Amino acid sequence: MRTYAIGDIHGQFDLLRAAHARIAADRKRTGDNDAPVIHVGDLVDRGPDCAGVVRYLREGIARGKPWVVLKGNHDRMFSAFLDDPAETDPGLRRTLSYLHPAIGGAATLESYGVRHPADRPVAKVHADALDKVPAEDRAFLAALPLWHRRDGMLFVHAGIRPGVALGDQVEDDLVWIRGPFLDYPYDHGFTVVHGHTAVHAPEHHGNRVNIDTRAAYGGPLTAIVIEDGAVSVLTDDGRQALHPGDGTAQDV
Repeated sequence: MRTYAIGDIHGQFDLLRAAHARIAADRKRTGDNDAPVIHVGDLVDRGPDCAGVVRYLREGIARGKPWVVLKGNHDRMFSAFLDDPAETDPGLRRTLSYLHPAIGGAATLESYGVRHPADRPVAKVHADALDKVPAEDRAFLAALPLWHRRDGMLFVHAGIRPGVALGDQVEDDLVWIRGPFLDYPYDHGFTVVHGHTAVHAPEHHGNRVNIDTRAAYGGPLTAIVIEDGAVSVLTDDGRQALHPGDGTAQDV
């Protein structure tokens, strides 16, 4: 079995299309047209064309593309802001809000045509957002699944709580977890492919593969292919093997 996956996008529409082009080239080399492409979440925030990313993925799935799009913490925060701007995501410090510069929500709203979201009263920004964000996009984001399992791999945005059965995992962990998951060195019963924790290059830790390579901060958007348990990074020149032990975590 073959599976493709793409890391955290954060509104980088040009990088997303380039990642899909690398996948298309790999499909042509292998004769594959059916293997799914798993997007591990964080479609929005920080980048310049969040609206374009959401629309592209939503419309592609509607046309029958074999794409799976998972929910990231930023996707959840965007949906929650539209539902109630006074609510704070449980994963955020109470001093932060969706429009705080560290979160990047203003970039998402601007991409939908909301003017100066960081410089006006929240109530007016929210009213404009409700007017500008299509109902189809809101429904698409709200319905995103939290994980996808295939061929010995679990795809999820942030990770899982070690020792907890998959059916008992809670959403806050699936979209926010770091330390307890990242520091866990043992087998989960499957290899976890995730994003959320930004690194400078994809990492293979044996029990997990991190493909968030800082697209939100000017880094590349990683696309990988997994075939018979082997992981390869897709480049403009073809596949580059990613072996267990490759990659060194770096705080960003």
